[in-house]
Amino acid sequence: MSDLLIATGNAGKLEEIQAILEEIPVNLVLPSRIGLSLNVVEDGQTYAENAARKAVAYAQAAKMIALADDSGLEVDALGGEPGLHSARYAPDPHATDADRRRLLVQNLSGKPRPWTAHFHCTVAIATPSGELYFAEGNCNGEILPVERGAHGFGYDPIFYIPELGKTMSELTLAEKNRISHRARAVLAAIPILQELLVM
Repeated sequence: MSDLLIATGNAGKLEEIQAILEEIPVNLVLPSRIGLSLNVVEDGQTYAENAARKAVAYAQAAKMIALADDSGLEVDALGGEPGLHSARYAPDPHATDADRRRLLVQNLSGKPRPWTAHFHCTVAIATPSGELYFAEGNCNGEILPVERGAHGFGYDPIFYIPELGKTMSELTLAEKNRISHRARAVLAAIPILQELLVM
């Protein structure tokens, strides 16, 4: 079975990606299990640039194929913010997910609802020799002023999916992995992985 390095230290992302890829015959390697800890600067101008930087850095350091993603929440009433800066939206470098959610709702205060938005994810797959492949996924919804649900992470408690009548945080992991931006991007990447890993 071929190895695939999941290039992230984010526990929530790891859990989701592992669940999405559990059906394909690949040995998922986590950076912590091989003692790999990289600080990749995510200062690209696009999701693809940031994802590629992480994937390439991890692939070269570990000498194995690596999968990384970059994702963000884009809110229409805020001109697409927080977008690329979703994880660093609050000015305080020690801000929590809850702090970022509060700031987002605060910045939307007074703007007409519904606060339409979408999550975007770009997945990058890098080989140790420097080849790069990409896949993308989106999930549409709207922002709620009040948090709902106990699952997920990031902006999930305020991201509402009208057709399901639930926020991302009210979905089980299995439900989320059918419709989320990350699930759609990782699923779109499976044919690429199948070719690279010769399953």
